[in-house]
Amino acid sequence: MIQVAHSPDADDLFMYYAIVFGWVRSALGLEFKNVALDIESLNVATMRGEYDVSAISFGAYPFVREHFALLRTGVSFGQGYGPKLIKKQTTHLKRNFKVALSGEHTTNAIIFKIAYPEARVVYKNFLEIEGAVLSGEVDAGVLIHESILNFDTCLVVEREIWDIWRELCGKELPLPLGGMALRRSIPLNKAIDIESTLTQAVSVATKNKKMLSKMLLERNVIRVNAQELETYLDLYANDDSVCLSLAQKEGIDKLFALGYEAGIYDALIRCEDYLIPTQYQEMRFS
Repeated sequence: MIQVAHSPDADDLFMYYAIVFGWVRSALGLEFKNVALDIESLNVATMRGEYDVSAISFGAYPFVREHFALLRTGVSFGQGYGPKLIKKQTTHLKRNFKVALSGEHTTNAIIFKIAYPEARVVYKNFLEIEGAVLSGEVDAGVLIHESILNFDTCLVVEREIWDIWRELCGKELPLPLGGMALRRSIPLNKAIDIESTLTQAVSVATKNKKMLSKMLLERNVIRVNAQELETYLDLYANDDSVCLSLAQKEGIDKLFALGYEAGIYDALIRCEDYLIPTQYQEMRFS
């Protein structure tokens, strides 16, 4: 039984549930069991080696690179959009403003801390951030997942993380938010099969978006309504989620470089060096 951990947000559920519904199957007959946790809990769990396969923030991957490989599928990127730094309309942010972030190792936290080194950071579950800003517990917060679609009218967007990312990059690259990592101790033939199965699941899901969305809504496993679900999936679970592109790899490498330059990571790495080496499977059957 292969444990697959993912977040409870709509794009992760959408990309995985083609397996739950039996639309795709492992070529090796592997069986999958899923668990849903918030993304920072998944980052920490991956650092502890708790699951065979897990969704992970790209910002967290360098910390687990020795024990987990990156998968090419199930990825979420921003392209002109992404997490939002929000505050109350009447709030003026000082240089050392207090901000709520969704987790120390999330991509948005890495980028935020590079851009706002003097901010006072507290970490909260992403579902609690809007309330913390509204109550005045913090001056601002970074919203992620479906929270970016529908937040209180008393709040305004101070800055888009996408805009910060573009300034840091010096050009427009896809903003790497979430991917998937697989335990290195899994035999290579099984690892390749797992990646292939998950790739098929994402591909089938995107090709049957209306049907799968309807099934998820009917089962009440999604936190948003039908219109919000469609909007959210267009952003984060689409054809670009099926397999990493060259531009997406460049975006990941830029994130890793920025984190290394800021002293967050202890080594400068390239994502291409940490993908599952599928060429061995090709050689085996050549």
